[in-house]
Amino acid sequence: MSRIPVAILGATGMVGQRLIQRLSGHPWFQVAAVAASSRSVGRPYGEVVPWRLPGTACDDRVARMDVLPCEPGRMPRGLRVVLSALGGPEAGEIEGRFQSSGFAVISNASAWRDDPLVPLLVPEVNPEHVALVQKQPGLGYIVTNPNCCVVPLVIALAPLHREMGIQALVVSTYQAVSGAGYPGESAWDMLGNVHPHPGDEELKVQTEPLKILGATSRPADFPVSARCVRVPVVDGHLISVQVKLRGHPSPEAVAALLESSYGDLPTLPSTPRPLLLLTRQRDRPAPRFDADSGNGMAVTVGRIECCPVMGIKLFCLAHNTIRGAAGAAIANLELLRSKGLLP
Repeated sequence: MSRIPVAILGATGMVGQRLIQRLSGHPWFQVAAVAASSRSVGRPYGEVVPWRLPGTACDDRVARMDVLPCEPGRMPRGLRVVLSALGGPEAGEIEGRFQSSGFAVISNASAWRDDPLVPLLVPEVNPEHVALVQKQPGLGYIVTNPNCCVVPLVIALAPLHREMGIQALVVSTYQAVSGAGYPGESAWDMLGNVHPHPGDEELKVQTEPLKILGATSRPADFPVSARCVRVPVVDGHLISVQVKLRGHPSPEAVAALLESSYGDLPTLPSTPRPLLLLTRQRDRPAPRFDADSGNGMAVTVGRIECCPVMGIKLFCLAHNTIRGAAGAAIANLELLRSKGLLP
């Protein structure tokens, strides 16, 4: 079977680089075009990209591609699938143009996440939400993956909400600097420091889990409070969770439920097995040791303990630019292909 051609929008950024890296040798998809801002257009990708990932740079085939503008009419003939790593306010406008031109847009940006007709997908948690694409107006559709902290958070919480019911949630995130892209945060802010997140990260962490854990037509209904900080770590977001569950289950009951969850995973190339790893070490999960678990796509949970205020507290962790960004978008693309929904 020939691989499906896809284009990468925002290909020169950190998430764009991760997308290209992880699609190299993918059994279903092949990078057929790279697009970026006007300062890179018309030049070979290998000359303009500030490659910042470990190991060798991207393969020669992609490096030789001329960078295209982020315009639907400039995509190669027959290509109808784009993975968007665009950021900033322009992401929504550009992705909207591709959608209205008949493209399937799988976005890592936040511009469309609040739209009630745009699914906010984690394939292992809410695959049924993919049905929303058939309700979108226009020739194409948009699918988004959640914020990089929300992905591991909902993977850890989904079994608890389904079986026990979440009544309230408090979240604190300790986020790696790679989440800010390149050049990212100032060294003055980060070296020997913990930097309270200056953006709207806390709002995303408070709202996105409700959309994912709810029904397609109605978000979940429980209060969420979030605090987000940037820490001097390269990769891996650590998340502290304090959760109030119905029935006041013990830590042992919560651990047993999580251990028995996700036995029936979708058969997708990017889905790790196991998806959720439990550790009983008191100093884990930790970014240096656990971020790359499951080829960067697994979530590690640990320190499941009694909380005197909320009932249960735990830590969860995942690789932010893989499970929380590029890998999440590719997994969503795989889900769409498995459902026969690609144009």
